[in-house]
Amino acid sequence: MTNDVPAGAPAASDSNFELVAIRLPVIATFAALIVGLGLGVAFAGGGLPQWLQDSIALVGTLWLRALQMTIIPLVASLLVLGIAQMMSAARAGAAAIKFLVLVFAVLIAGGIFTALIMPMVLQTIPIPEAASGFLAEVPGGEQQVPGILDFAASLIAPNMIAAAAETSMLPLTIFFALFAVAIAKLPGGQNKTLLGFFHALANAMLMIIGWVLWLAPAGVLALAFGVGMRSGGGAFAALAHYILIVSAMGGFILVLAYLLAWVLGGISPLRFAKALVPAQAVAVSTQSSLASLPAMLDSATRLKLRPETSEFVLPLAVAIFRATSVAMNLAVALYVAALAGIEVPLTLMIVGILIAVIISIGSVSLPGSISFVVSIGPIALAMGVPIEPLALLVAVEMLPDIMRTLANVTMNVAVTSAVDRGGSDEASD
Repeated sequence: MTNDVPAGAPAASDSNFELVAIRLPVIATFAALIVGLGLGVAFAGGGLPQWLQDSIALVGTLWLRALQMTIIPLVASLLVLGIAQMMSAARAGAAAIKFLVLVFAVLIAGGIFTALIMPMVLQTIPIPEAASGFLAEVPGGEQQVPGILDFAASLIAPNMIAAAAETSMLPLTIFFALFAVAIAKLPGGQNKTLLGFFHALANAMLMIIGWVLWLAPAGVLALAFGVGMRSGGGAFAALAHYILIVSAMGGFILVLAYLLAWVLGGISPLRFAKALVPAQAVAVSTQSSLASLPAMLDSATRLKLRPETSEFVLPLAVAIFRATSVAMNLAVALYVAALAGIEVPLTLMIVGILIAVIISIGSVSLPGSISFVVSIGPIALAMGVPIEPLALLVAVEMLPDIMRTLANVTMNVAVTSAVDRGGSDEASD
């Protein structure tokens, strides 16, 4: 079975940046993870020739490197396109501005919540010891924690090519965010030329990463085999622990949606919950915000929101807003940091939140597996967290992605209710 998800959401917005559709072997990748871990556990006692073990490990390593090589060009192109869409939306009027303010408020709130709560959760419910087997491919060396002045200096890189070679994500993200704003200010012809280039670059990178992820069953099987040999059956418990902890951070956004609809939208939690059941059912079954759009519009009608508000805000939300992205992506990076025994200081935590907020703009409407790599890779790189474990964790993303889509869809309608109430208040004045 494959997950056939459009990589862009042209039907949900007025954007011309239609991205290629990617078919991903989600179920096959998950099955490969389970089979690989099982075979690794079975052969953990020995009896397998060393040359065969090394050959299997090489397959996993090559696949991991192929996954890593697309991160920077894909992030850069999607970031430029995402900011272009956001700036275009901001010119649509007061309702769009109000929507964007709520978007950034929700994203930042999710990041702060995860930064504060995640370390306490991991202290209370520690990562199983068997999870250490996920770190075999992580390079050694102590983490260098920058001081506050070094951190400030690192915001700007004198050489963007060198920064890309060193995967310095913070200055790269800032540069491409500024570059996107500059493109938006150019005359029409130049604007279209540059945006067309980044549109084509994004599609080319998506095709490459799509090919790489088509090989995910083989790569994940090889990597999981090594983890199973090192960790034994405890690797399954470690994955279950990871899924529950990361999903819990997304649960905060789900609860926040009900509170936002109540406080800013004037809708009681019970009424909101009843109206959202059909949309939430579609979200859970499809794991796609775009596929849930008709059901979200129906829920907005049940809540008696004005059609002119819901028909504008909800497609825009599907195009540029992913409410859980900062909370859950930062949670993954912090989980891997804890797995590697890395203490994340305040400065790097702030970097993680900043990168997560900016990157979330460009990764909306991508299939879950691609979004996982594109969104979390830069956060981990910016925080000095190893990204190698992400190659295996992407195989179980289909499970946390249920919470991602459920909370995203719920928050989209909640934000729409807040914009609608504000608009009706202004109209009555």
